[in-house]
Amino acid sequence: MKTGKIAPPGIALRGWLALTWGLQPLLPMLLKRRLARGKEDKARWREKLGFASASRPDGRLVWLHAVGLGEVLALRGLIARMARLEPDLSFLVTSNTLGSARVLARNMPSRTLHQFAPLDAPGPARRFLDHWRPDLSIWAEQELWPGLVFRADRAGIPLALINARMNDSALARRRRARAIYRDILPRFALISAQEKRTASNLTALGARRVRCDGSLKSIAPPLADDPTEKTLLETDIGDRPLWLAASTHAPDEDLVLTAHERLLTRAPETLQILAPRLPDRGDTIATEIRARGLRLARRSAGDSIAPETQVYLADTLGEMGLFYRLAPVAFIGGSMNETQGHNPWEAATLGTAILHGPYLANFAADYAALQDARAARMVNTPNALAEAVTNPDNAAMAERAEALIAANMDRLDALCQKLLDLV
Repeated sequence: MKTGKIAPPGIALRGWLALTWGLQPLLPMLLKRRLARGKEDKARWREKLGFASASRPDGRLVWLHAVGLGEVLALRGLIARMARLEPDLSFLVTSNTLGSARVLARNMPSRTLHQFAPLDAPGPARRFLDHWRPDLSIWAEQELWPGLVFRADRAGIPLALINARMNDSALARRRRARAIYRDILPRFALISAQEKRTASNLTALGARRVRCDGSLKSIAPPLADDPTEKTLLETDIGDRPLWLAASTHAPDEDLVLTAHERLLTRAPETLQILAPRLPDRGDTIATEIRARGLRLARRSAGDSIAPETQVYLADTLGEMGLFYRLAPVAFIGGSMNETQGHNPWEAATLGTAILHGPYLANFAADYAALQDARAARMVNTPNALAEAVTNPDNAAMAERAEALIAANMDRLDALCQKLLDLV
């Protein structure tokens, strides 16, 4: 535990604390409305009010918080490394979304529990901290709740912000709340940014001594898969040419389906697996595929891949580890519009060659590193994508991405040691 004088809250933070205190009676009603709309877990929604659904492990406990699916999965490499260095540690991961909880359950590191994060209000925060009594609090990327940070600091819990990411647009939005950031950022004993621009922007908001350690997503363990399902799909696919469109949105789907139509004119046996970022868009995507005259099989409906199937719509959650293991090359979606990219390292760790579009602000440093190593290729037209899918350099490109991951491990070890020094 940290010792020494805890700074009192400034005027802006006191205003936030007062606001959350006043809104506290409305929180159960809000959560019940979300529960009725299927946005909360029926068995676990009270975790957000600070009521734990599991016992605290004995010994030292590290609490890690991230907002959603991608951010949570990125923590796995850090947890595995810290656990190896300190075998007596246990870990608690908190997040906000249903999807993150469900996918993490399939990819859970050892000695790790998951809970939904408490809402940033006095009652939930107090119940959460009193029950779990963490020895270290680690926050990931951009997710900071001022009241919860302040109360953890007041409880003497050392604070760290890791894998931080803040581009200039994000900085501009946060400047309106700069007084709160000036209050809470100095409470962090360690702040680690993905790249220099983030470090500069955090410093502008009041952070001190920001270090750069790169992206944790580049060293996360491979996503899990189901070997039985993999064998079944491999049998159905046979030796057909195969490529994957991963984590797609509508603009990505227009590109990848048009490219696939062009591939089919050259090699009619080619199969595309299309895995949308949001599986509940499956009906809309299926309609678009059929409107193009493409023959469709749909995973959520239990369809098998038949010899005549041209597109396999993988509209399920938490199976990307399976699809990356099947496909030698993937177009990573979110890169054709304002979504601004998705994680390329999940493909790289499984030996899948990476293709992507031009819009990458959320992963600018990651894709820049891959480009510098000739370990990814940018495409922005259907013709360019069709050519890239069949490029003979794809296997070598995937090997270069794997070598880049290995080189990033040293930075992780140094960061882990700094974090362990705080416990």
